[in-house]
Amino acid sequence: MPTKKATPDMILIIVTLMLLAVGLTMVYSASAIWADYKFDDAFFFAKRQLLFAVVGLVAMFFLMNVDYWTWRTWAKVIIIVCFVLLLLVLIPGIGNVRNGSRSWIGVGAFSIQPSEFMKLAMIAFLAKFLSEKQKLITSFKKGLVPSLGLVFLAFGLIMLQPDLGTGTVMVGTCIVMIFVSGARIKHFAFLGLIGIGGFVALVLSAPYRIKRITSFLDPWQDPLGSGFQIIQSLYAIGPGGLFGLGLGESRQKFFYLPEPQTDFIFAILSEELGFIGGTFVILLFALLLWRGIRVALGAPDLYGSFLAVGIIAMVAIQVMINIGVVTGLMPVTGITLPFLSYGGSSLTLMLMAIGVLLNISRYSRY
Repeated sequence: MPTKKATPDMILIIVTLMLLAVGLTMVYSASAIWADYKFDDAFFFAKRQLLFAVVGLVAMFFLMNVDYWTWRTWAKVIIIVCFVLLLLVLIPGIGNVRNGSRSWIGVGAFSIQPSEFMKLAMIAFLAKFLSEKQKLITSFKKGLVPSLGLVFLAFGLIMLQPDLGTGTVMVGTCIVMIFVSGARIKHFAFLGLIGIGGFVALVLSAPYRIKRITSFLDPWQDPLGSGFQIIQSLYAIGPGGLFGLGLGESRQKFFYLPEPQTDFIFAILSEELGFIGGTFVILLFALLLWRGIRVALGAPDLYGSFLAVGIIAMVAIQVMINIGVVTGLMPVTGITLPFLSYGGSSLTLMLMAIGVLLNISRYSRY
């Protein structure tokens, strides 16, 4: 285990805090009208997001001081606990149903989403497996199949909720980790064909997923149904222009764009802060990813490197999918924008992940 500790990556801390500040501001701006109408409290969502942010920051600074090697020691226990939670959430009376998905455990605003924490648990466990079995990763049977087997078992449980968005991010993250570890491209090509077939089967198995695909290709086919969200999102982004309408001046948050504080918060941000505001946020994410890659390259061992790669891949994939959906480049999926979208489990998980990344940076050679 590495023993030399240094100062954590301060740029990474500053960028994370800046994204969090933008997120808290935009959650209030995007949700105030809806919160006042539904709960008679314009700060309803903002107050809860602030609470989640405080909890997440405490977790981030705590994990920043916990040696990342600890995750390797407890990886098996953590992933077993997350599997148990994924099973519990499927039991009626224990798991709560929201927007058609049984994805939460708890009461009211204090619920947790086990699938979110499974993403970090899977990263920690897979980093352990890949660092210990890297020589076998070029073998399809001994390396690739065992590493992906557990991933798709978790994916299957997540799909029973169902939560295609979170499952997709988890699988994509793990594939990046396995690819970086040295797996053969021909194996990925073979699995890619199987994956495409499986994805098509998942889409065809649920009518609402078919509607999402067709609405992505032409949202105006059903402007009041499956195409409604993306049309309203584009109506928000378009008028924003270069400088935006001004903070708090969004029109689409007046009951046009459903729950704008969650998955489509980037649309409201672009409407109020314009192209410049949206670009600024994207550049912050790019800076965060660059610092994360730098940490991964400078990690003192394979475990730290794979762990950092997994965290950065998770953030990058989630950002690309969310912004792709909001701008109409991808079909609608229920994926939050890291640090910005409203949601306790997602925000806490992301800040915890950054805490682990910051701890790795304390041992980085760069």
